[in-house]
Amino acid sequence: MSRHSCPPPHPAARRYAGDLKAGRMDRREFLTRTTALGLTAGAAYALGGLPGPAAAQSPAIAPGGTLRIQQNVKPLKDPRSYDWSELANQTRGFLEYLVEYVGDGSFRGMLLESWSVNEDATRYQLKVRSGVTWNNGDAFDANDVARNIARWCDTTAPENSMAGRFAGMIDPETGQARTGAITVLDKNTVALALSAPDISVIANFADYPAAIMHETYDGGDPFAHGIGTGPFRPVSMTVGESCILERHPDHRWWGSEVFGGPYLDRVEFLDYGTNPSSWLAAAEADEVDLLYETVGDFIDAMDGIGWVKTRTETAATTVIRASQTAPVIGTNPYLNRNLRRALALAVDNAICLELGYGGRGTVAANHHVSPIHPAYADIGPAPYDPVQARDDIEAFGLVGYVHELVTVDDEWQRNTGDAVAVQLRDAGLRVRRKILPGATFWANWRNFPFSSTQWNHRPLDVQVMSLAYRSGAAWNETGFANAEFDALLDRANTLADADARREVMARLETILREEGVIIQPYWRALFNHHNGRLVNAQKHPANEIHLYKIGFAA
Repeated sequence: MSRHSCPPPHPAARRYAGDLKAGRMDRREFLTRTTALGLTAGAAYALGGLPGPAAAQSPAIAPGGTLRIQQNVKPLKDPRSYDWSELANQTRGFLEYLVEYVGDGSFRGMLLESWSVNEDATRYQLKVRSGVTWNNGDAFDANDVARNIARWCDTTAPENSMAGRFAGMIDPETGQARTGAITVLDKNTVALALSAPDISVIANFADYPAAIMHETYDGGDPFAHGIGTGPFRPVSMTVGESCILERHPDHRWWGSEVFGGPYLDRVEFLDYGTNPSSWLAAAEADEVDLLYETVGDFIDAMDGIGWVKTRTETAATTVIRASQTAPVIGTNPYLNRNLRRALALAVDNAICLELGYGGRGTVAANHHVSPIHPAYADIGPAPYDPVQARDDIEAFGLVGYVHELVTVDDEWQRNTGDAVAVQLRDAGLRVRRKILPGATFWANWRNFPFSSTQWNHRPLDVQVMSLAYRSGAAWNETGFANAEFDALLDRANTLADADARREVMARLETILREEGVIIQPYWRALFNHHNGRLVNAQKHPANEIHLYKIGFAA
């Protein structure tokens, strides 16, 4: 198949086009659904009768130059255990992905040229891109794809969050890929056979822990290993200081003929700590060209020095959770669902958005499914009744209990935690605040009984539900375990049609709220700033920095 051809539309894609034209579906949702089923973005735009992406031509890009990016530089590990977007950005220049999630909501093939999905999402056929080589000269083919998918299915690998995303390919007896689940049909084709339908496979290929590794990689620091298919190569990395990449001088990158680029000679990720005032100072001193993310009051400050702001609407969020499994001296009060519900009842999410994030987002409803998710079900706003919250907690005999609310010490998360604490105190509860530096907080984040954490945008509702709330999931920080929820989530994963899935999603959202699993106050709009000399440096909804696209204006 040439790179200009695409498979015929999945049967569901034509239904989605009808829904789009009838006003029952928005543009982003349409693109996410149809491209996940195998349409190229161009074919999806045409099928939906949509105008293509912005007709205006991007400024010309000058070849060369060093791009300096403000970003925390974190210690690397096996990519399948990545738990920060920054880790993937540090290696994204040389470690590539099968699929890329695009800011308009669509998916496009990277190391995969195309894919097709059967009607019930139990069979996937992956077409591997021809002409790709690793930077050590080895040819890249379907065996590399199959081997990486099998690695992701290894449930015995420490911190491997990818295993929780591909349950339909895993043998529960062995904890490894099921025999027959992954088949290499020829050097450019891989077939996947799932034990149950799963609509999220392609979206999970695009998530940041899904970097593709060479067969010689056996764990540890991928920067030290250095073999990838991307256009850059690692030069040096000092945690907390800098991560340096440079254009690989001897590697012919496949993407130049497909997408254009790369344009840069060198990329420097520079760590200025977690205080945004340091980022502002670096920008004013012309020490950086691009901020990873701009937050809080510093958005206006960066506007004030004349830097260019970009904004994207996302399903990124923060959750305040009472852990049902964290170690507590004596009896864990957060095992009491009524106490958890009362805590949520005492918090007005709109106040959290205003005080915690300066109103730069939308109010959420304590169930972690966003209005921009395809199967979002509107079950109404989160209830707010601080008087009832106080009465309920009095009835439990827990008014005197001191809730220690722990957050990381960065502006918006600290401010959101403060807003929650003030409201709980206003309801008559006792709250102690603990604010920790990032290194201390994240070393122990799973074990805090009552704390706040941030969650990235993900394209599909079922993705975040599976990662965060399925019983025993690697990233389930709440300790929530509910057989009905798990069974409904399994059902939701089988439903490619989002209208049908929405009915199931309504019940999933309701369970999370009724169980008081989280206080989830708002959805974050994300921002970054650059110095005005860059092209293609817009903020990505999932915090990805695609280095091959970025360059300096000619």
